[in-house]
Amino acid sequence: MAQTAAPAAVASPTITPISLKAIAPWAVFFGILMLVLLYFVGAEQGATAVISGEGVHEWVHDGRHLLGFPCH
Repeated sequence: MAQTAAPAAVASPTITPISLKAIAPWAVFFGILMLVLLYFVGAEQGATAVISGEGVHEWVHDGRHLLGFPCH
């Protein structure tokens, strides 16, 4: 005998909204992190250098050219 199974009713998942209070600390953290990275890639050389030497410049050298920042 052939038996067919009736399709089970699939409950749709409920989507719970994330509050702004839960997102705000993460948004601030990643915003500050991006600004620090942008500083090191874009401005950490020459007169504005926080760290002396050429170490940071050599680490982010290719990223500068990729993003269009001049460094020579």
